[in-house]
Amino acid sequence: MSKFIPKHKDLSSQSNSAASTEPESESASPDDQRQDKLEKPESKPMLLRRCQQGVMLTLNGIKRVSTPVVGSFTGPLKLHRRPWFWLGLGVGGGAIALGVGWLTLEKSIPNSTADVLTYVREGTITIKSEKGEILQQIGPATRETIKIGEVPKTLTQAFLATEDQRFEQHHGVDYQGIVRAVLSNLQAGDVVQGGSTITQQLARIVYFNQERTVTRKLKEMLMAQKIEKSIDKNTILERYLNLVYLGSGAYGVEDAAWVYFSKPVKDLTLPEMAMLAGLPAAPNDYSPLVNAKLAKERRDAVLVKMRENGFITKAQADEAIATPLVTKPSNPKRLERKAKYFTDYVQQELPKYVSPGNLAQKGLTIETTLNVDWQNAAEEAVKKTVEREGRWEEFKQAALVAIDPRTGQIKAMVGGGGKDFYNEQYNRVTQAKRQPGSTFKTFVYATAVAAGISPNRGYLDAPYTVDGYTPKNYGDKFRGWVNIRDALTHSINVVALKTLIDVGWEPTIEVAKKMGIESTLHPTYSLALGASEVNLLELTSAYGTLATQGIHTKSHAIHRILDQHGKVIYEEKFQGERAIDQETSAIMTWMLRGVVNDGTGRSAQLDDRPVAGKTGTSDEARDLWFIGYIPQMVAGVWLGNDDNKPTSGASSTAAYTWHEFMEKVVKKMEVEKFPDRPTQIEGRKPTIKAQPIRPKRTLTKAIPDSDSDSSSESNSDNTSERTSRRRYRTDSSSSDNSRSASSEDTSSDNSSSRRQRRRRRSEDSQSESRSGSDSQSEPRRRSRRRRTSVEDTSSSNSSSSDTGSRRSSSRRSSSRRSESSSTDSSNSTPRQSSSRRRRASRRSEESSSSDAPVSRRQGRYESAPAEPPAPPASRKASEPSRETAPAAPAPPPEPPAPAAEQ
Repeated sequence: MSKFIPKHKDLSSQSNSAASTEPESESASPDDQRQDKLEKPESKPMLLRRCQQGVMLTLNGIKRVSTPVVGSFTGPLKLHRRPWFWLGLGVGGGAIALGVGWLTLEKSIPNSTADVLTYVREGTITIKSEKGEILQQIGPATRETIKIGEVPKTLTQAFLATEDQRFEQHHGVDYQGIVRAVLSNLQAGDVVQGGSTITQQLARIVYFNQERTVTRKLKEMLMAQKIEKSIDKNTILERYLNLVYLGSGAYGVEDAAWVYFSKPVKDLTLPEMAMLAGLPAAPNDYSPLVNAKLAKERRDAVLVKMRENGFITKAQADEAIATPLVTKPSNPKRLERKAKYFTDYVQQELPKYVSPGNLAQKGLTIETTLNVDWQNAAEEAVKKTVEREGRWEEFKQAALVAIDPRTGQIKAMVGGGGKDFYNEQYNRVTQAKRQPGSTFKTFVYATAVAAGISPNRGYLDAPYTVDGYTPKNYGDKFRGWVNIRDALTHSINVVALKTLIDVGWEPTIEVAKKMGIESTLHPTYSLALGASEVNLLELTSAYGTLATQGIHTKSHAIHRILDQHGKVIYEEKFQGERAIDQETSAIMTWMLRGVVNDGTGRSAQLDDRPVAGKTGTSDEARDLWFIGYIPQMVAGVWLGNDDNKPTSGASSTAAYTWHEFMEKVVKKMEVEKFPDRPTQIEGRKPTIKAQPIRPKRTLTKAIPDSDSDSSSESNSDNTSERTSRRRYRTDSSSSDNSRSASSEDTSSDNSSSRRQRRRRRSEDSQSESRSGSDSQSEPRRRSRRRRTSVEDTSSSNSSSSDTGSRRSSSRRSSSRRSESSSTDSSNSTPRQSSSRRRRASRRSEESSSSDAPVSRRQGRYESAPAEPPAPPASRKASEPSRETAPAAPAPPPEPPAPAAEQ
């Protein structure tokens, strides 16, 4: 059976050999053999065989046909040498690289957009009050922020017309705007228009710098799209208007309105708004304070764009263009500063709470504890005192600090006063260390009460010397047996020293430290009278311990610190610690209330609430103090001179300054009462252990006859400080003359001018100051000239106190009166109140007290009779006689010039 071989013609000359189909030939090719198998009619259907044959013929033909097209792919050139290969590789590789680069860019931008809402520029420090008012800004910061609802609509339209016309339509990137900007720039041959949207500009401000690179531009676009997805349009526009730099040191539209026109945004006119809207493109060039002509041209261009966008009419645009460019420059508000001494103190405290890295980076927001209203009241009170009283009482500086004792937060701080009140850098609240005078007696008596000593415990107030140290009371007046409560009320030095000897140096220092005193305290006899120097802040903070019933919380000025991104990196966590027991605190408050009600601190009284506090005066009235408190607030006042010159003033002036401040602060403050005094004050269980001092030698002398014979001199507790000073200044020593001087002074106050009253007050203060100087070592030969001297046979009578005073020579005093002596005033003149009622009341009190031969409290301060009453039995049991007391080592040397209360 013969085979069917289809006739066909090869497509090339080489196809003849492939057409040979000899079935028996052994040399037939494998392809021919496969073809023969396929051609077997009995193996597959005809149609299928034909299809297979056609495929095979096509394949064979492609292999054998050589054409220019086929040759270019299958020719002798290798693949990497062919152009089409590189073209395809370039396109594909570029696409891959672009994708990888885009992913890298996306990873390089922040994941969160929260910084947009909290952003603060690097290099800035913003110090805020407790209510968020900005006290000071350092660096390129926006001071006045504004809500979008407060921005005039015309102003937002002006910015949209010039910066982002399709703001409401795009999603962060305006591609139409980019094309339009490119065409405009090509046509002008210069960069005359930008393609960045407001969202892109905001992203650049918050996240990037101003470098002009493609990478930064791409990141900016990506970040703008991310911002649009998470933040609404109004918030984006608000943040932009508050952060955009508008030249001349102005950041944000509110600050710019003040810098260029000295008015708030809401008061701007259309031409003024257009001028501000033209600044972002080149703020340093378009600023009217730099180039007024160029600024007007830019303003007019913005007005034209506003008209083209339908925001204003042609008439409005023409009128605004015709308006001259008028500015009224002011310094940027970020350069303004409030509470200068306080903000300086905050900056000094920052390194304690912030790491060096965060401090170097800056961009910090410090939320402080300051109350702006109270700060204003403090500044006014201090300035008023320095201007009105400083001239006559010869002091030039003053300081005041107020603290919330429950939290330790500093609410007001004035570190200086005088002629350079707003320019001084020396903070007398925190930097000046001065002798606290009799204000330190509070710690001595607090230690005594905590050691179980009753406030009713009596001490002999008489001339006293211990180991060569002789304290003196003000005016060389001695009152015989006095309990420690009344000794504190009238600031009796001798009793304070004797109390210190009974409780010891170490317990007193320990209690003072726990209550808040941080300065070094020296264990000397003059410690009782404030010889160791402290600053006003620590002294005030320590008194706050009594306002909180024995709990001390460290004073501080910083509440929170936020970094550049609004993250809290520090928050106050001060915990109060118990310094003294609650009963001791209540007893001390009760005693200190007596100082304000009946003693040297009467000028500090408030009409609607109880006040506790203590006055203090150092040697020659160099330092005048008053520290007072109510349950919610403790404040301290210091008056004096930086060069340590003596003043002619009295601590009552400091108390009056305290009153002037607190009178305004407490107006909206709820009245709170102090804790009740414990019912049992006798035989209380001590909470600390006393460590009595055992002097080598003590000497108590009889009270001079001049102190016991004259009733007018023995009722000094009710005689005003002014009358007391005048009595020592006059030539007559009789009580009649003393009363006459007081009456004359009162009459003069009612009839003379304000200036004359001040002059007399100054003379009185000078007299008091002269009699308030201190002598630490009185020569023994002069001591022996005294008419009576009796050695103290009981170390219990080695009670003591201090504040030296040097009595000026007068005709009514003997040679011993001219000796330098340590004194302490038992009364302090109440400062005249700002109200007429308070002045009249004080004058009436002075007049009545000087005329009355016997005071309502005179009995407490009578000179010791021939046989003085014995001290309480508890004292007898605890006090060894002088002969049996072992000799103690010599006490450390006394520091110079211990404090003296006046």
